[in-house]
Amino acid sequence: MVVASSQAQPSTSAPSVPHRKNRRKMTKKATFSSVDADADQNMEEHHPVTDALPSNGEDDDDIMIDDDENSASLPKASAAPAFAPVSADALQTTLKSETRRIPIPPHRMTPLKKDWINIFGPLTEILGLQVRMNVQRRTVEARTSKHTKDIGALQKGADFVKAYALGFDVNDAIALLRLDDLYLDSFEIKDVKSLQGDHLSRAIGRIAGQDGKTKFTIENASRTRIVLADTKIHIMGSFQNIKIARDAIVSLILGSPPGKVYAGLRTVSSRMRQRAL
Repeated sequence: MVVASSQAQPSTSAPSVPHRKNRRKMTKKATFSSVDADADQNMEEHHPVTDALPSNGEDDDDIMIDDDENSASLPKASAAPAFAPVSADALQTTLKSETRRIPIPPHRMTPLKKDWINIFGPLTEILGLQVRMNVQRRTVEARTSKHTKDIGALQKGADFVKAYALGFDVNDAIALLRLDDLYLDSFEIKDVKSLQGDHLSRAIGRIAGQDGKTKFTIENASRTRIVLADTKIHIMGSFQNIKIARDAIVSLILGSPPGKVYAGLRTVSSRMRQRAL
């Protein structure tokens, strides 16, 4: 009796699965290569800039250097603009005429009328202002004109008239027009010390002195001009000289003897002479 074996003999033929995998890989590579070729063609169609580049052998470095040189020649956006200074004549053409009114006290109207020629001349000749006296309002009106060259001429003219209104002489007040470092300072005796009655009168007498000797001594030592108008004191001079005269007057108001004030003024005047040398 012959028994048939149910076991299947192994086949000697090679399996076909690896061949299928290789075919798939080849098809994938073919598709990728075709996609890359299409992409390159599209890039060439959509970017015609490469055709416009110079073909005379210039390198990219040369092109970048040229761009840097062109950018260096252009002005910087952050640089501040430079303007030429404007002359005074150009300002006068653009600005309107300014007017100033200087009030005059009633007791100075009569001296103003007598010295009007001496006041009117410097304002028109030196400063080039237009000036008139308004008797009804008791003021002196001044304004700029086409002949005015200095921008601060109107302020100088107002200081000149104000100095005369306070009681200074015309020849002393003209110095305000010719010099730039002169100023006016005013204060009252009650600002230093509250005095009343005879005490106030004696303080004024100590400042003036006999026949005005003390006042003249302070003026000559400090190179200033002083006006005593009742309880008000006006000083004209430079900043340092005004301080020297004011300190001497304050010492007299507080009760210092005139001899002590004279000694201090001698010391100060000697120092001023040494500085001048």
